[in-house]
Amino acid sequence: MASSGNFPTMNPFIQSGGSGDDKSSGYISNGSLKVNVIKGRCGPVATIGMRTSGKYYFEVYVNYYFGGTNVAIVNESWNLDAMPGYQIDAQNTSDYDLCGYYFETGKLNNAQSAGDGNNFTNYGSGLTNGSVLGVAVDVDNGKIWFHKDGTYPNSGNPATGANPARGAGGTITTAMDFSKTWYVTAGGWGQTTGIITYNFGQDSTFGGEISAGGNQDSNSQGDFKYSVPSGFTCLSSNNIPISADIDPAQTDDDIPQKQFNVLTYNASGGDSYTGLGFKPDLVWVKWRGGDQSNGLFDSSRGTSKVLNSDNTNAEATSSGLTSFDSDGYTMGQYYNQNGREYVGWCWKANGGTTVTNTDGSTDSTVQANTKAGFSIIETPNYSSNSTFGHGLSSAPEFVIARLTGGSRWAVYHKSLSSSGHYVSLNTNDGEATGSFFNSTAPTSSVFSLGASFGGSGAGICYAWHNVEGFQKFGSFVGNGNADGPFIYTGFRPRLIFIKNAGSTGNWEVRDTARDTFNPLDTTLLWDSSTSEASHSVYNLDVLSNGFKIRTTSANYNSSGVSYIYGAWGDVPFKYNNTF
Repeated sequence: MASSGNFPTMNPFIQSGGSGDDKSSGYISNGSLKVNVIKGRCGPVATIGMRTSGKYYFEVYVNYYFGGTNVAIVNESWNLDAMPGYQIDAQNTSDYDLCGYYFETGKLNNAQSAGDGNNFTNYGSGLTNGSVLGVAVDVDNGKIWFHKDGTYPNSGNPATGANPARGAGGTITTAMDFSKTWYVTAGGWGQTTGIITYNFGQDSTFGGEISAGGNQDSNSQGDFKYSVPSGFTCLSSNNIPISADIDPAQTDDDIPQKQFNVLTYNASGGDSYTGLGFKPDLVWVKWRGGDQSNGLFDSSRGTSKVLNSDNTNAEATSSGLTSFDSDGYTMGQYYNQNGREYVGWCWKANGGTTVTNTDGSTDSTVQANTKAGFSIIETPNYSSNSTFGHGLSSAPEFVIARLTGGSRWAVYHKSLSSSGHYVSLNTNDGEATGSFFNSTAPTSSVFSLGASFGGSGAGICYAWHNVEGFQKFGSFVGNGNADGPFIYTGFRPRLIFIKNAGSTGNWEVRDTARDTFNPLDTTLLWDSSTSEASHSVYNLDVLSNGFKIRTTSANYNSSGVSYIYGAWGDVPFKYNNTF
């Protein structure tokens, strides 16, 4: 049998507890595949998500039946620590989606908007003790099928795409949006408890409950009870989509560590600092031990030209960075005081080589790293409501915009509640309405700047978009519990920022260069010049496939509050060890 990589298990970090702390009372067993589904609770979520591309198959065995069990897949907009099995009315976002199979009647549970938790559609037949539910998910075409003991309702055929449970031509025709990550989970409603066992390809006997099936997927991987539809594969690390542009299986220049990295160093008053692994084009530096502004240097504006993310001072010429080097950078005196500890967050663009981009209504000067989804854009003085080319292959999902002559920093993030909203990098304010981005989301070729910047001088913008296995921008909803949300990224994060978008909250910045083991408890702020702080109130865990909040601090995890985040990685989950 061909190697399948690592199979998913059910993640104990994501499940809602109840009275008596269901999470620690035998809730998960049998190698984290057997789950007690609790009434009114979210079951644990699989450790590998489905996103972007591929076709996947898995099975669920009914050890002990009860009417309220519901096996489903849900998208990342869900508060996964809440109750996606049935009760979704309390979700505070309209962007979530769910499709599940209701054990008692075989109906589809199809929840696509707030208050939609009682939306059941006739589909198949009910399950009983000993039944096997098979699930085939076609990410490429937004379709899903369920079978009971090998039989698909309505003559469904995943191999040909015919008659899905949901998707074009299906019982429910609405396609699923796989630009978001989707997760396997279960939930309970009605009776008190039930028991199910998952098989993602590990064991077709479900822990010795039934005889083996011995069926493999299209890549000769896995062990399933029933035939895997042609073209469908295990949901395993071996089949996780990853951008070919940063795939570690290719050349050394493609790996994530050649696109972004973090340097920490004890300053010696004028030396070069090496070990970065590439020549940087954006260096964001901060003194860790005291009050000194964050300094941003980029190779488009040139050495010694500094902007501060925590204030609105005009661009200054300082004795800061003096050269961008092949393996790091050289600092002058200001950000290089002898004996002080510093951190530098560094990105690679295009080696300082810029081009004129004519895609927008006003020309821009761009250097772009299309493989890593990062570009630096210089904008001239312009009239109101202009568009500018960004040089990337996809629409930016995180944009930092600033006038070099002095103005507030405006940030676009795809997960803000409206494209007409922004957050300020230099303050701890929540999201606000403004015309900085002309209430227009970026496209694959341009982004918009509005009247708030128009006619006010030249500007500089930094733009990023998601890259599978390397960087991700998204949001999560706090649960107000020290056992906080888990956020799946698809890689082990090297740098994470978190910002309370719903109300006041600092730009909290964590990295694994300053904190080398869990929990990470040391934070710096992009919106403040204050020194590094370390305390359990900042706790979070960095994992092989994402990060887990371990605090109730309002800056990270107030109940029901929306947080935006960005993460850059060093090892994709596909090639990482699982924990």
